[in-house]
This record gives sequence, C-alpha cells and structure tokens, in this order.
Amino acid sequence: MPDRAFSPVISLLTVAAVWDARLGAELRDLGLTTRKYALLAHIEATPGISFSELARRSQITVQSAHTAVQTLVADGLVADATKHAGSASDLRVTARGSDVLESAQQRLTALDGALGEGAPALATALEGLHEQPFGAEAGPSDG
Repeated sequence: MPDRAFSPVISLLTVAAVWDARLGAELRDLGLTTRKYALLAHIEATPGISFSELARRSQITVQSAHTAVQTLVADGLVADATKHAGSASDLRVTARGSDVLESAQQRLTALDGALGEGAPALATALEGLHEQPFGAEAGPSDG
C-alpha cells in the first residue's frame, strides 16, 4: 500500500462526519436532523424568509427547502401563512418550534464545549468560517 500524504481536507471531512453524527444523535428525540435544525434556526432568525433565501442560506435546492419545511409544518414547528401557491412565503417558527429550538441549542452548546475541550486549536481555527467559508464558491475545476 503506498504511503499517502496527510490531507487536511480528508481530516476535516472525517471530523465533520463524527460531529455531525453526534449532533444528529442529540437532536433525534426532538424530531430534528442537522438540516432541519439549521432550517428552523434560519426561519427563527428571519421570520417571513422566502424559500429561495432559505435554500440559499442552507446550500440546498428550493425544492429541498419546500420538502423540509413541509415536514417542519407537519410537526408543528413552523407555520406557513402563505396565502396561495405562487405568493410570497410567510414562514414563522411556532411556540413549539421555539421550545424545540431552545432545547436543540442547549445540546449544541454542550457539544461545542466538548469539541472545544478536546480540540481547542481546531475550535479556534473554525471561528468565523461558518459565516465566511473560504473556497465555498470554487468548483471542481477552480482548484
């Protein structure tokens, strides 16, 4: 087997998969996945957000955003006051959704603390990358 050079990309993807699984396990009994948690947080932060903006912020398709929001509405976490198809959306987090989001945030805070204790340099290096990820606009041939 050939020796392969260390890859920070592969290491980051591995760490991300481990922590995504841990977060998913923490959110499961709340009826959330990491994606649903993120969508719910975006809707709470921006009441009345459009599906297009929600999809852009979440880096998913508009159709995927519609499907996920339908699930959040069915679970009683989000209210969609859209008057009719084709009109602007009016998405808002319900009282139940706010309670679930608060519980999820507490669990995320505990995981953040565990990551910070276990890998403080990594936690520090990741600060700010969520808001402005470098290389996010680069495609496969932009390398």
